[in-house]
Amino acid sequence: MLRLFKKDQILFWSDKQAVALSFLLPIVLISLFAFTFGGFGNNSNSSEPTELLVVDLDQTPFSESLITALDTAAYFKVIKVGFDPANEKVSTGDAPFALVLHKGLNDSSIQKKPLPFELLYDLAKGMEVRMVRPVLTGHLTQLTNSSSQEIPTVRPPEKFRLELTSLVGETKEANLGLIQAVCGTAILMLLFSVSGLGASILEEKENGTLSRLLYSPISANTVLFAKMLSTFSLAFIQLSIMFIFSWLVFGLDIFINLPALILMITCTAFAVSSFGIFLASIAKTRAQAQSLSTLIILIMSSIGGSIIPMFAMPAIMKKVAVISVNYWGIQGFFDIFWRDLGMVEMLPKMLILLGMGAVMTLISLRFFNKNVLKLV
Repeated sequence: MLRLFKKDQILFWSDKQAVALSFLLPIVLISLFAFTFGGFGNNSNSSEPTELLVVDLDQTPFSESLITALDTAAYFKVIKVGFDPANEKVSTGDAPFALVLHKGLNDSSIQKKPLPFELLYDLAKGMEVRMVRPVLTGHLTQLTNSSSQEIPTVRPPEKFRLELTSLVGETKEANLGLIQAVCGTAILMLLFSVSGLGASILEEKENGTLSRLLYSPISANTVLFAKMLSTFSLAFIQLSIMFIFSWLVFGLDIFINLPALILMITCTAFAVSSFGIFLASIAKTRAQAQSLSTLIILIMSSIGGSIIPMFAMPAIMKKVAVISVNYWGIQGFFDIFWRDLGMVEMLPKMLILLGMGAVMTLISLRFFNKNVLKLV
């Protein structure tokens, strides 16, 4: 099996075009999406600051100091307006949201009471609000010097009214868009890479290489597992390089929980490599495998959070998403970079990825003997 693995590695790494597509294309896409979502993180001045309408109903030195501090932050460009103009701008779609500092803010601060913040927003801009709200809350928490600062009440103008519950990670200084861009794109491109490498076994069948291998003292299962080992190694290396690139270029903190990250990369690589072999096993020709893989990967990525972020999906789609490898991989990486969960809390997602990989491997063994070895 190791000899077959070595053979696949030599063939892959000698094909410069395949190597470029496997590593450079994902990096380009990650960079594109990271720039789109403001992916240089909170410490960078490369992206344009977000315009923030601020209504000061308290009119105290304390409220003025908060506004000044928000305006000096690299993330925001503060525009002071009255309550009615702010309400009108949000209602007409001229502004996505407006922060209201209600009267009594200074007194509440002195008395150590919850501070009366309010965020008006347009429901149609809900995704933008979800991206900005954690950063805004984090800044307000730091500026008010309170670790228990309550999240501002999110209440849009009347015709857009929708109450939102507290989101995980409200006070984090992480970039949600960057995490989504890296994790979603990484798994999407990884699926295409391993499906192509896995389908190469069908090319070997068409070229007669597979039949020559089977005339030697090598079992069919050995051939399949050798191919799976090759896809796993590619998946692990590709994921690792993409996270290292995101750390070097965009400042993603990959050392926040390095052991968990390595384990999650391993489990995800196993699941997607099993998927690559599964696709190759259920197809009878390489052309069939390529068409089938494109269709299935795009569907899985759409419902699993790689193409459309999970927080932007309706409830029914979130329930369907659990059938995809993308979902469990992305959620596992979010547990590391966004939710700060420990290894124990992340273990169920890792086990699900391993379980999905094991099931697809068992199915592959059956169909490999039925479809691929037929007429060899």
